[in-house]
Amino acid sequence: MVNLPAGIVIVICRGKQRNVEKSRPYIAALLVVIIWSGWITISRYGVQCSLTPADITLVRYLAAFLVVLPITLRYDWKKFKLYQYLVIGLGVGFPYTMTSFYGLKEINAAHAGVLVNGMLPVLGAVAAYLLFREKVSRLRLLAIVIVFAANIIMSGTDLMALNHLFGAALLFSAAIVYTAHLIGIRLFKMTWKDTLVVVPTVNCILFIPIWFFLPSELGHAPLSEIAVQAFYQGLVVNVFALSCVAYAIRSIGTLTVSLFMSFVPVTTAILAWLLLGEQLNSFEIAAIIGCTCGLILYSRG
Repeated sequence: MVNLPAGIVIVICRGKQRNVEKSRPYIAALLVVIIWSGWITISRYGVQCSLTPADITLVRYLAAFLVVLPITLRYDWKKFKLYQYLVIGLGVGFPYTMTSFYGLKEINAAHAGVLVNGMLPVLGAVAAYLLFREKVSRLRLLAIVIVFAANIIMSGTDLMALNHLFGAALLFSAAIVYTAHLIGIRLFKMTWKDTLVVVPTVNCILFIPIWFFLPSELGHAPLSEIAVQAFYQGLVVNVFALSCVAYAIRSIGTLTVSLFMSFVPVTTAILAWLLLGEQLNSFEIAAIIGCTCGLILYSRG
């Protein structure tokens, strides 16, 4: 057995530690992709059952707020300005969830994955150029065109239906709102700990009074449905996944995280097929393949 000098051992250990540290943000982004795919599928299931979009939104943020309440009470609310809290909180808050949930009532999960997450690199690139003056290469511009084409193909299967247009508009609005959240984390330099507290607190304060005036079936819904939504929407998505998003953005940037999020349509379509029995036609399969190719090309740009 060869005994290495202590100095070499230290260098090797430090190298391994650096590689682990560099991989953590990418692992966090990959976990978000998996969780977000399940979120779209679970949300689609929820709005097709007893709960209304307002009920799911309430359960989502109230469950998360109760979990982070001990941290919230000790949080320094003087760190940021009011408008910054609103951008971060509402960017992935009830404006995002309500438009997503009502869109999911009209459009299946595979469409939703493309229209929301598939558009994030496009919107992220535009926002990065306007706010940070980050230029986009020709290769990335070509990738953006491919992503747009894939979205048109996906939505073109039922483009003339009024409910499809309405649902697509809602989901596209959700993508715009969520982009504001992603850009805001980088712009305001918020950490994952800030996001963990800000998102549920802001949304509980603002949405609970609104919920009383919206259609609700919460009192008649089975406890099992409420528990599923509270666990996945509140804990898995709103606590764990959003913390991973903020952590990854601070380490690898908004555009890279947006790119990861764009792979949600592929995993969502697979989950919707497996769990919801949503069959994919040739147009949808072609759109998913096109979107994936465009996103790979975007990353190489």
